[in-house]
Amino acid sequence: MQELKAQAPDLSPSLSVIDGMQGFFHHAQKKGYSGVGVYSRVTPSEVIVGLGDEEFDAEGRYLEARYDSPHRRLSIISCYFPSGSSSEERQQAKYRFLARIAPHLRALRQSGREFVLMGDVNIAHREADLKNWKGNLKNSGFLPEERAWMTTLLTPLDQGGGGLVDVYRHLHPDTTDACYTWWSNRGQARAKNVGWRIDYHLATPGLAETARAASIYKDSWFSDHAPLTVDYDVSL
Repeated sequence: MQELKAQAPDLSPSLSVIDGMQGFFHHAQKKGYSGVGVYSRVTPSEVIVGLGDEEFDAEGRYLEARYDSPHRRLSIISCYFPSGSSSEERQQAKYRFLARIAPHLRALRQSGREFVLMGDVNIAHREADLKNWKGNLKNSGFLPEERAWMTTLLTPLDQGGGGLVDVYRHLHPDTTDACYTWWSNRGQARAKNVGWRIDYHLATPGLAETARAASIYKDSWFSDHAPLTVDYDVSL
């Protein structure tokens, strides 16, 4: 889960544990802002809160649950990338975050750890990932620099990239309007399905190969985002 907008005292016992799943959280220092979490039926062997970066750790943007055994080193990461749409200052913060997290993920990948980063990345990678791509070429979320960053992240390690896989596109390579996960609250965007695909599962290749199905839940609306679910054939 991303963009919790809650502090630890705000979470009642019914929100700390849901249907037998224990919650682990990284709260922002600012009230009503950001925050990420992971709910898990299996107790992690370690929970890492934050990237070790003062600027972004204060904003509650990264939580990694590790499930390590003699046979596997696996991480589940919840991450909320900054949005740069509100101002140039926030766009520059977004670029700083991208510059900070890319080598972190590459180092995890090079270490041999399998992981999936699930999060609101606030970037539509390709023209197929948003309805009105021509009208957004100069807008945050579809800027050339952001899209190039995504391309590098999804480039194999031996070609100088981050070596990760966009799992939804791995399972659904064809372009369809069903891929969108976010809609503006303005201009009846949701009713007209004028959306963006900015929520991702970004996985190491070994883990991505175990993905069997991906779906975007739209039967009920919880926010301006729709939940993205991927089923993996892997045990913790």
